[in-house]
Amino acid sequence: MARYSGLPGTVYLTGAGPGSAKLLTLRALEVLKIADVVFHDDLVSEEILALIPAHVAVQSVGKRCGIKKISQEEIQQRLIRAARSGQTVVRLKGGDPLIFGRAQEEIAALRKHGIPFEIVPGVTAACAAAAAAQISLTDRKRASKLVFISNHQCAEKNARLWHKTFEDSTLVFYMPGGNLESLQTELLENGLDWEMPCLVISQAALPAQKVIRTTIRGLATLPRATAPSLLIVGVTGTESRADLCIESLQPEQRHACEEMVLEFTQSGESLSD
Repeated sequence: MARYSGLPGTVYLTGAGPGSAKLLTLRALEVLKIADVVFHDDLVSEEILALIPAHVAVQSVGKRCGIKKISQEEIQQRLIRAARSGQTVVRLKGGDPLIFGRAQEEIAALRKHGIPFEIVPGVTAACAAAAAAQISLTDRKRASKLVFISNHQCAEKNARLWHKTFEDSTLVFYMPGGNLESLQTELLENGLDWEMPCLVISQAALPAQKVIRTTIRGLATLPRATAPSLLIVGVTGTESRADLCIESLQPEQRHACEEMVLEFTQSGESLSD
């Protein structure tokens, strides 16, 4: 097979998938092999980074939990400078680059400066998390809508993009954070039932993957899951596989189980083994 030759001066906005090298797309692997420089987010796994040839310059430009190593504006300037110098540039993002990855800002900057670019899709975390739980995100009779929601918002934005949820929706919260009690309140205010199934999936598709099943009633007792994590809310979660299920606990038992849940999410083994 002939070696693919990249286009000098081109930026490849590339999805690294949920972390497992087995879920990296062939196109993503291809552009990593011909890159001169790779700018990657912190959520890109070491397993993926290990596939980058040794001669390629690799720079971390990630932001985690609000702590910024570098501003978004500086990331964009680095992409532009590298492309203008004639390098083949890969901007490597966890999951899919077009879902909560600030890709639109980078696309706009590249267009403004006349930099050619290509978007390489990746497996988004929602799909990997649903696969980990062995559920479908949609159901022909019960869940005909699928809503992706970021639980992190920019400082200038206070209101949700969504004001009403629907009975036949599956909600996927990216970056749910640690304040699940506030999210619990918001879900109830939008008309969802206390017993609506909820799944917290941590490190989907990675060896330390964990699936915790609960209900909206149990959300407030869960500690922060190991990042990266997602929260799936919807009826299709009723029959999911789970490493730990706390939906059957009574209110007076939930406080007692909080330390157990915290220990479980930090451990490297499944309670179902």
